[in-house]
Amino acid sequence: MVGLKPTDVPPSVTIKFLSAGTAACIADLCTFPLDTAKVRLQIQGESKASKTTKNIKYKGVFGTITTMVRMEGPKSLYNGLVAGLQRQMSFASIRIGLYDSVKQFYAPKGSDNASIFTRLLAGCTTGAMAVTCAQPTDVVKVRFQAHIRVVGGPKKYNGTVDAYRTIAREEGVKGLWRGTLPNITRNAIVNCGELVTYDLIKETVLKYHLMTDNFPCHFVAAFGAGFCATVVASPVDVVKTRYMNAIPGQYKNALNCMLTMVVKEGPTAFYKGFMPSFLRLGSWNVVMFVSFEQLKRLMVLAQVAWESPF
Repeated sequence: MVGLKPTDVPPSVTIKFLSAGTAACIADLCTFPLDTAKVRLQIQGESKASKTTKNIKYKGVFGTITTMVRMEGPKSLYNGLVAGLQRQMSFASIRIGLYDSVKQFYAPKGSDNASIFTRLLAGCTTGAMAVTCAQPTDVVKVRFQAHIRVVGGPKKYNGTVDAYRTIAREEGVKGLWRGTLPNITRNAIVNCGELVTYDLIKETVLKYHLMTDNFPCHFVAAFGAGFCATVVASPVDVVKTRYMNAIPGQYKNALNCMLTMVVKEGPTAFYKGFMPSFLRLGSWNVVMFVSFEQLKRLMVLAQVAWESPF
């Protein structure tokens, strides 16, 4: 057995909520440079690029990372990390931590196994709920990641708090909610791709006794979840990133952003940054789900130990 053994006591909603947010933060710390590279590749080709940065070209995942380190310094790979961690604590806690509860809510009474439709509905619900709460943190994270600041150059924001204030002051409070609709769409799809795929793969593997409920099982299920999520979510993810990073008035709405991309760059633009997206989502899912499973068990053991009489 690898890691902590499954416990007889099921984890409470609070434990799932806390462990999901914590596991997502751990995954973000490990994969954030890949996420930043993905954002840079996704916005490459936008007409709003400044004269100073138009000549900067990104080629591939590691080429993008190398270019960023050379032009902007190693710290640039973690631009927006604070907002990213804030996002995960509020976002992942809801979409992952509440998934099982919402799935049980939608499932017919007396049903032992939830149908695929019920799982998809639960994934869409918690994904939409999470975006509604965490959208400002996502906008700030993307703005930091998309900003190109050469070594010694001026800063766009003087920290995360200043970014929230500046966006609210210059664009209004609605600026912090820019791209909410495409983000809800994107995260509903990602949530289904990740959680439902992970759920089904893990359940199948355990049902046919291919593996036991431990690290290898969690790894395989998480890797499959990451791949499926990347394939289905990349188009709407690119639109979301472009729209969030756009200057006021550049696009009328998310649909206009999508149509502009098709006309000017062709359909392949929807899969810009696919490789870093997959590397990021695949590795992110592996780290997150493995950590999530272990943290749940650790917290349950801590709870049992605390409640046990001395």
